[in-house]
Amino acid sequence: MDKRREDEEEGEEGMDEDSEDSELLRLMARHTQLNDLLYAHHIIGGYDAIETRQGQGLCLSLPTAYDGVFLETYNLEIDVKPTPRIVRHNIPPFIPLSDLVEQSDMQTDLRTFLDTLSQHLNAFSGRKQQLKLLKELHKSVEVMESNALCSILVMMVTVPKEKTDVLCTLDYSDHTRCLPTRVHFECNGKLLADSPDWDKIRSLLLETPVHKALSDMRTMGNIV
Repeated sequence: MDKRREDEEEGEEGMDEDSEDSELLRLMARHTQLNDLLYAHHIIGGYDAIETRQGQGLCLSLPTAYDGVFLETYNLEIDVKPTPRIVRHNIPPFIPLSDLVEQSDMQTDLRTFLDTLSQHLNAFSGRKQQLKLLKELHKSVEVMESNALCSILVMMVTVPKEKTDVLCTLDYSDHTRCLPTRVHFECNGKLLADSPDWDKIRSLLLETPVHKALSDMRTMGNIV
């Protein structure tokens, strides 16, 4: 009877030891996994990330916002090892993702790549939001032309005194900014570049978001 009890106790002790070993191995694996995740978090500079494929990849979220309003969120799935590599994404096709990858060293400076990409995405979302607000707030302004990247905007405004239509072209050639780099006016086939009043308006459009600039222009009596 005593012998059987001793065998049972030894068996229980063996099971406890096996259980402890299994738990130790699990904790060691989890520790390694967390170290990999912390390393990845370090090289991406704090961007929101979700671990995928048992630690082999990361899904990164790049939110965009304009004027305090959160807009679209874009995602990248990146293989972390052996070298960082984009495997899936929902970045708009007109954002030069391939060029940004080629211009950066994702293996040693992934954060710079993410910062640059985020800058492009936020600028695009900001330009698109400005166009949306323009259409909502300025019904008298006719949008003649725009593109998917919102890098060109052609609009028709009316000058109240002369009852003249003026074609305004805003060129956003710097795709990392929400403001245009060039503003051009045309009226009845004539250039207004030498007009002092419209020179001030050009400066306003270069320095102020378009929907806000149009509000100022209406307040000053420049447009209907």
